[in-house]
Amino acid sequence: MIPSYVYIDGFNLYYGSLKGTPYKWLNPLELVCKLLPKNRIDNIKYFTARVSARPGDHNQPTRQQIYFRALRTIPNLEIIEGHFLSHSVPMALANPVPGLPRVVDVIKTEEKGSDVNIATHMLIDAFRNANQAAILVSNDSDLVEPVKVIKKEFGKTVIVLNPCRNQPSVELKRYADLVKPIRTWVLKASQFPPTLADQKGTFTKPAGW
Repeated sequence: MIPSYVYIDGFNLYYGSLKGTPYKWLNPLELVCKLLPKNRIDNIKYFTARVSARPGDHNQPTRQQIYFRALRTIPNLEIIEGHFLSHSVPMALANPVPGLPRVVDVIKTEEKGSDVNIATHMLIDAFRNANQAAILVSNDSDLVEPVKVIKKEFGKTVIVLNPCRNQPSVELKRYADLVKPIRTWVLKASQFPPTLADQKGTFTKPAGW
């Protein structure tokens, strides 16, 4: 089997494959093993950021922390956190109402740091010769450069698992050795059990997931 490291863009995965589905209780190790049975998964790095409570959904941070507990039951998985920035920005309305302002202030929340963190870890692991294959779970074209470098300079295989329902990034597809979509069947088949246990005790899948 091919010694492999997995690099998961948590928000790309969530918004590309999981939001609005009943498959948020996802075991990423199971998912990768089902899609790439010839790869030996030695390490998984899950890149994300802590969310804050939002109007109408004050339990969002609690659900995320429960999911982090579930992820940490996977022995070879590490969670690497970036951060969120929220600020008010003026934006034009798509369908303004006559007589009312065409531009309104909205709260824009951006996740910062994950793409840089992913690129850094991919390059460091390649430099250390930690794996033969890098498996990237993302459709973010900003990650094309580290993909190119670890292939050209370090001779590593790069596989992209595309979480987005649309077509894969043209640039990632151009440089990766293999691009595979993440279909609904594999999400459904890769769920954690409803109840899990860790050193703190037992816990269950969040309601509504």
